[in-house]
Amino acid sequence: MSDLIEIVDSLENRISKLLHKYELMKQQNADLKLKIQELESESSLQVDQLQQWEEKFSSLKNANAMLGSDKYKRETKLKINALIREIDMCIAQLSE
Repeated sequence: MSDLIEIVDSLENRISKLLHKYELMKQQNADLKLKIQELESESSLQVDQLQQWEEKFSSLKNANAMLGSDKYKRETKLKINALIREIDMCIAQLSE
């Protein structure tokens, strides 16, 4: 009978430890999910920032080309030509 009581006590102890570990893991899982959400949000903000910086860089390249920088002249000429074509199309549509 004494052996049976020891076995039951041992099982209760193990179950208690397992339940405690389960609760810790559950909390850790919730913390990790929160961290994932924070990182995804931060990543999204960084992507937006990157796009803004790329737009600013493009504008700076165009400004440099217009100021006489030889490095970006070709790109600027192509963009100006594209804008002129768009304006010509608009004028043509208005004329109809």
